[in-house]
Amino acid sequence: MITEALKEEKITKVNPPIIIVNYKVYPQAIGENALRLTEIIEDIANSYESITFAIAVQPTDIFRVAQIVEKTLVFAQHIDPVTPGAHTGSILPEAVRLSGAVGTLINHSERPLPLDVIEATVKRAKEVGLITTVCADSPKKSEQVTKFRPLFVAYEPPELIGTGISVSKAKPEVLREAVIKVNNAGNGEVIPLCGAGISTKEDVVRALELGTKGILVASAVVKAKDPGSILQSFAEGIVEYMEGL
Repeated sequence: MITEALKEEKITKVNPPIIIVNYKVYPQAIGENALRLTEIIEDIANSYESITFAIAVQPTDIFRVAQIVEKTLVFAQHIDPVTPGAHTGSILPEAVRLSGAVGTLINHSERPLPLDVIEATVKRAKEVGLITTVCADSPKKSEQVTKFRPLFVAYEPPELIGTGISVSKAKPEVLREAVIKVNNAGNGEVIPLCGAGISTKEDVVRALELGTKGILVASAVVKAKDPGSILQSFAEGIVEYMEGL
């Protein structure tokens, strides 16, 4: 069985801090453009041994981008909690894994799921060896999804996504609350991340100061005139923060 074979494969080990770039469905990050952007990110990833880089791409681009990376991890943007069989239109976790993805986003604010479906999706992802990153739109939801034991929980207030206004600056006390809830509910085994509006190195540093272990970004990198420069500045922020500890 495919599922059993995937269970036996080596699960990718991930060490924070991490930068996850969500390609969404921006024209700058699909098809051939997805390859070009991935090449830029892979080049930067090879320059920072202490930082994990990941990209969340369209299911149709997983296979092609997975062929050109070694350091950068490839995530799906979504999977469905189905098993192999008659589920036309569903994104099968096994298919994502076999295409070259090693992880997946779950419950992004643009693809929200009920709690029971989040739990089932995390379970299915783990069955095939996918790294799980669950998004949450509130400290309470962060605590709730942490109980399902994903590897990462990314706090993202939906009203700040794509605005260029970071949650680490606009709502630092709420971000800190989310971090505390994740750490407590997950007994330190679930890693808190920050998303929504991250656009500068200072935003990244502030997010780390508030207790997160990485960031989930999208438009700030994908839609930038020079995505490599922006991503490098984020990485530099992480390095500077770590060196200051």
